[in-house]
Amino acid sequence: MTATVLMISPGYPAEMPFFTRGLARAGAQVIGAGDQSISALPDMARDHLAAYWQMPSFANEDAIVHEVVQRAAGIHIDHVASLWEPTMVLAARIREALGIQGMTVEQTIPFRDKERMKQVLDAAGIRTPHHYKCTSGVGVREAAERIGYPIIVKPIAGAGSANTYRVDSEVALESVLPKLVWVDEVSVEEFVEASEYTYDTICAGGEVLFENVCWYRPRPLIARQLEWISPVTMVVRDIDRPELAGGRAMGRDVLRALGFRDGFAHMEWFRRDDGEVVFGEIGARPPGARTVDVMNFANDLDLFQQWAEALIHGRLSGPIERRYNAASIFKRAQGQGRIKHIEGLSRLLSDYGEWVCAIDLLSIGAPRRDWLITLVSDGMIIVRHPDLDGCIEIADRFATELQLYAY
Repeated sequence: MTATVLMISPGYPAEMPFFTRGLARAGAQVIGAGDQSISALPDMARDHLAAYWQMPSFANEDAIVHEVVQRAAGIHIDHVASLWEPTMVLAARIREALGIQGMTVEQTIPFRDKERMKQVLDAAGIRTPHHYKCTSGVGVREAAERIGYPIIVKPIAGAGSANTYRVDSEVALESVLPKLVWVDEVSVEEFVEASEYTYDTICAGGEVLFENVCWYRPRPLIARQLEWISPVTMVVRDIDRPELAGGRAMGRDVLRALGFRDGFAHMEWFRRDDGEVVFGEIGARPPGARTVDVMNFANDLDLFQQWAEALIHGRLSGPIERRYNAASIFKRAQGQGRIKHIEGLSRLLSDYGEWVCAIDLLSIGAPRRDWLITLVSDGMIIVRHPDLDGCIEIADRFATELQLYAY
């Protein structure tokens, strides 16, 4: 029997059309629900939908839940899928309204509220950064005094490292607080001096079917502060390396503590020089910034479809063969204005062309993007190599020798 999946926001963000296609290829009938017009959907999304329900703005959840309930009358929907952070709670509300299995609102909240997330994990005995939830400048100052500097200040319901600040002193805190006046609630946390990794999983029925570890070089908080850095996300081929064991074990403990059973999850964690592992945060979604593409190149696999296979059939459709380490390198142009010159690409392709999987740089004449808003910045390269040291060498050379100039 063909499963029917209601896919929330099938056309946005950029990865969503690939997940929509994955559902259709896995045999599902896919109904899309989004606030874009059907003509505005990317072709890939539109071509793999059986139907599309245009909704009111995602800011009006009550109206969307009412609209979906009305449209779903007489239709059997098996799953409601949401892979975009702002629509997670909406998807849970729709499941509850239609009586469909999957994450409830109560189960979803800890994945959206970073303070609630850490409270659940604290109760489970999982090491998290010392933390406080604050709703005022006074509260932030008091939390900073209790924790001690340096601290991290970030939105309770944020995603990734956006609007996240390292604060080293009282003076620095006073300069950060005005930048957060629009945020209702923030988390004030201990700053953990450590290397930073991910633990990414696809689960079905509470079983981990696929797991992945990425290594951030450097950690995102540093990359967000220094424009000259070319951030690298490295998918590690050998996840059985001893230094990764603690993070993987913690990841499984986190999934159990939060009751996560089905779908993609993306966790970030820290490893100190002394070997201690510390939880960072987790989302009930795939990693962003095209990291799923990097994982695909590392495994010669379509994880967009494998996620769909797990959701619909409770299994993956093929074996996992970890063939390569793979890395994305994000580039930020020097100067402002439009891209005028790209330097070093021909030389690097001559040296490493067989290991380059994707080149997606802004074209000559294109305006620069705001690197503070988008991690992808002015373009990216994806490379891979079976040997970790080899992949590091290639990624580092693209990070340092490939330059874009704007003026």
